[in-house]
Amino acid sequence: MQILVLGGTQFVGHAFVHEALARGYDVVVANRGVTEAPPPGVEHVTIDRLQPGAYDALVGRGFDVVVDTWSRAPYVVRDAARALGPSTGRWVYVSSRSVYAWPPPRYGDESVPVVDGDPDADATEYPFDKRGGELALERELGGDRVADLRAGLILGPRDNVGRLPWWLRRIARGGRVLAPDRADLGIQYIDPRDLAALGLDAAGAGRSGPVDVVCPVGTVTLGGMLEACVDVTGSDAVLEWVDPAFLLEADVAPWTELPVWMPESEEGYALHTSDVRLALEWGMRNRPVQESVADCWAWVQEVDAAGTAPPPRDDIGMDPAKEQAVLAAWDARRQTS
Repeated sequence: MQILVLGGTQFVGHAFVHEALARGYDVVVANRGVTEAPPPGVEHVTIDRLQPGAYDALVGRGFDVVVDTWSRAPYVVRDAARALGPSTGRWVYVSSRSVYAWPPPRYGDESVPVVDGDPDADATEYPFDKRGGELALERELGGDRVADLRAGLILGPRDNVGRLPWWLRRIARGGRVLAPDRADLGIQYIDPRDLAALGLDAAGAGRSGPVDVVCPVGTVTLGGMLEACVDVTGSDAVLEWVDPAFLLEADVAPWTELPVWMPESEEGYALHTSDVRLALEWGMRNRPVQESVADCWAWVQEVDAAGTAPPPRDDIGMDPAKEQAVLAAWDARRQTS
């Protein structure tokens, strides 16, 4: 099987490339060539998807599967489908659970209403851009040739958003660590390698349509993830679990300042309650959280030592001084209650 990965050197794209190689597929990576080189055994084609004639070197190549992780302007996905669709078997598009209309219901599945999207649009906002990409592929290729992987939170090695790396680096520093809410709070995520495996399985089986991709409800807790961070870093960190109402009163931002965490009282907690029966029917497999955390830590140590770590997003993580102030206020609250 010949696979074309548009991108292919960062996070999810990287996972697809390595999963395809492990299966013995012929892999072609097409990107600008400005980050890292693809691994041995992969053909690299230099393209800039924003330029006219971007796909000229790929047209007519006859790919069995195209993998596309594009997250911005939907017209870019449209143009790729127009250029490559006539000689492509199937398309795997890494979409997002963000395409669902807000607020999403708890325990929702793929039948939940989605936001509007424009397949011909320039970049707007993430949910609309991802939905526009889905619509572009449906219009240009037909829905029966496209699998839309509506991924939720993605955590694992090469996390260039910075959520799990932030927790690992913070816990590695040791001491009292502000742990939000409670240890048994359920969370949902997908390791990028498990996402890639499901996508390639779906392509091979001829599956199509949208599928929500995160681990099943009840399989992972916030405490399990943070305790795994303590274990793999060998840190002396002590997790101090702080009441969620107190954190909200202290203007601590869920999801960003304390990544992954969303209080059950908030609408956004629906992000941790997805019904993934369809993904399980498609054969989704989820590795233990300890493996995702350990492999992410190994990567974090590697890039930190080499000085090549991708910068986290500006809103990810809590300032150390604020963390200490919140913990001090929490101590004072408990002493007077």
